[in-house]
Amino acid sequence: MGRLVFSHFLTISNSSPRLATSLCYGGFQIRRWKRPSSIPQHRLLSARNGSGFRCCCSASLLQSAGPETSPSSVKKRIVSGVQPTGSIHLGNYLGAIRNWILLQNTYDTFFFIVDLHAITLPYDAQQLSKATRDTAALYLACGVDTSKASVFVQSHVRAHAELMWLLSSVTPVGWLNRMIQFKEKSRKAGDENVGVGLLTYPVLMASDILLYQSDFVPVGEDQKQHLELTRELAERVNHLFGGRKWKKLGGRGGSVFKVPEPLIPPVGARVMSLTDGLSKMSKSAPSDQSRINLLDPKDVIANKIKRCKTDSFPGMEFDNPERPECNNLLSIYQLISGKTKEEVAEECRDMNWGTFKSLLADALIDHLQPIQVRYEEIISDSAYLDGILAEGAMKAAGIADATLNNVYQAMGFLQR
Repeated sequence: MGRLVFSHFLTISNSSPRLATSLCYGGFQIRRWKRPSSIPQHRLLSARNGSGFRCCCSASLLQSAGPETSPSSVKKRIVSGVQPTGSIHLGNYLGAIRNWILLQNTYDTFFFIVDLHAITLPYDAQQLSKATRDTAALYLACGVDTSKASVFVQSHVRAHAELMWLLSSVTPVGWLNRMIQFKEKSRKAGDENVGVGLLTYPVLMASDILLYQSDFVPVGEDQKQHLELTRELAERVNHLFGGRKWKKLGGRGGSVFKVPEPLIPPVGARVMSLTDGLSKMSKSAPSDQSRINLLDPKDVIANKIKRCKTDSFPGMEFDNPERPECNNLLSIYQLISGKTKEEVAEECRDMNWGTFKSLLADALIDHLQPIQVRYEEIISDSAYLDGILAEGAMKAAGIADATLNNVYQAMGFLQR
């Protein structure tokens, strides 16, 4: 994808029964989904609310997935990732990374660089390692606090790839063929340039989510279909291998995976292109003019805002469907300035484009400058960054391996 991948809000606490409504949770919207009528009954797990769930096994050779604590004392867990392809841009930052900063004070947080996802399309092998380090440094520069959150590289936790293979063995090809992103990207790249990884990409994403027994997954519009697949895969594995079948193999029984619910981020979940207010800001867009990269110099930021697409309507206004660019730029200003939508509407209502663009450019430069300074400090200290990534991978592996061991046992493998 080019590319923001997903943000996974994970918990190992009990969840309430699934509702056909939306709830507000810390400024985020939790959308409870009923099972679509198109999903056969046999793919449902017997206890949808995951009552009493904890990821551990009674067999002595399996790890416990967490300490024996009461639900009220267990922190909910967040796992989220961004691809190390291209430069992290304003859409990645406002749509995901800045939300991490707000949530790390309350949740048990794991943020990783999804380098395995980055190789599903042609890429520069000489640059992958550097891009991975750069992305990690930007996480920290944006405000990820390593005393509260763990930062690691996806490929450094091998359980991601192992679980993907296990899930691939029970994923119907028809489920993958219906993925819209695969159809779009394979059409653009051409059949000769499309690897199997692009088709199975959603299975790896499901692995990323299910390894940590997620309750909530905040996703962008382009990832909702992938989350639906993840939910279906969790239910399928639970039906095929969970419950009494698992217990007969020496496991604890019950659900192998928790079935995740979508969590909708607040304003900023979808920042649009500077050259087309109807297209998402993307790393993969051919024109760099379409995005503000977090490391863009001041003059580049000012020039991009000066040249961005506008319209001929007078004044500035939110939510006019005939003015997508106006709505996008006002939303960016709202997020960067920290003002409410009403305050921005009042401030900018009578401005012309020249005045507003100058205001927006100055706000962006002032906001990104401290991030750029901190990034330079972090990327210049290799030992510090390597230590953070190693520590984060070790902590993540302990949790992921516990889930993976349970899956191996439930699927009947000879235990190590």
